[in-house]
Amino acid sequence: MSSQGQLPEIERVVSGRRREEDRPLDLSLRPRALDEFVGQEQTVQRFRVFIEAARQRGEALDHVLLSGPPGLGKTTLAHIIAGELGVGLRITSGPAIERPGDLAALLTNLADRDVLFIDEIHRLTHTVEEILYPAMEDYALDIILGKGPSAKSIRLELPRFTLIGATTRTGLLTSPLRDRFGVVSRLDFYSEDQLERIVVRAARLLAVPLDAAGALEIARRGRGTPRVANRLLKRVRDYAQVRADGTVTRPVADEALRMLGVDDLGLDQVDRMILRAVAEKFGGGPVGVETIAAAVGEEPDTIEDVYEPYLMQLGFIQRTPRGRLVSPAAYRHLGLCPPEGRTLFA
Repeated sequence: MSSQGQLPEIERVVSGRRREEDRPLDLSLRPRALDEFVGQEQTVQRFRVFIEAARQRGEALDHVLLSGPPGLGKTTLAHIIAGELGVGLRITSGPAIERPGDLAALLTNLADRDVLFIDEIHRLTHTVEEILYPAMEDYALDIILGKGPSAKSIRLELPRFTLIGATTRTGLLTSPLRDRFGVVSRLDFYSEDQLERIVVRAARLLAVPLDAAGALEIARRGRGTPRVANRLLKRVRDYAQVRADGTVTRPVADEALRMLGVDDLGLDQVDRMILRAVAEKFGGGPVGVETIAAAVGEEPDTIEDVYEPYLMQLGFIQRTPRGRLVSPAAYRHLGLCPPEGRTLFA
């Protein structure tokens, strides 16, 4: 445990962020086709139409922007789209494209109708983003040769490709970049029923003995996020193997998740620290995210991207122009009494 009293990210089993140790699990459990993809029904139905139309015309699919909290399936959808189109997929991330030359190398190595997936696309540098505009719009790269008065600009034609961008923070995308995406879809948190189906499928692929009540218990605490639910299943499997007969039942799942510090709603120690900081130190708010971050020893961006979306989904936190507020439901969940004389949001 860190000096600020919080759990390091590697110990946060309920974090929706992808970790390197999750990669083999993600790959083994990832759906390969739209028919296997659970949840996000409207998004899936739209992509069925768009993909089939592009296939019939023999054209590249329009550029796609996928947004939403971590762990909801943006990377999985990129794989599925490329697979359904029958084209190649190249994967990178915004921070990995440091110079315009890096982007040029990626684009010039694409084949016709290939898919280029850029995760965290909101973190592209300004200079790289400017190179991307004509590539997306005109399928061309404008390259400057030389410097000063003798510099020349040449235009390099590119294959017609599909860019799929993924972001957890749509608001950080510039308008010129956002407007160049023909298909924009936001992925939402999953219902308990959808997560239960995902957990049952994952247990089958991992050969984990799992009964219906055990699957539901994991789904209830999966924070509406498939990556979290699959990670919890893996940890509960370990507990069942060592402390029980190997079968994941509801009591076994409950004992395992309590050992991990995951409560009935899927909140862990860090979530509760954030809620307690606002509730106890700042009287329920409003309080700025920078102040909260300092109080719990986290980065403001991490609080906004990783912790707050689910707390807001539960109705425990509200973002206002003046700062964050906690609800009476959050006080009840923490076993605290709301401050007297304060009007909290419902």
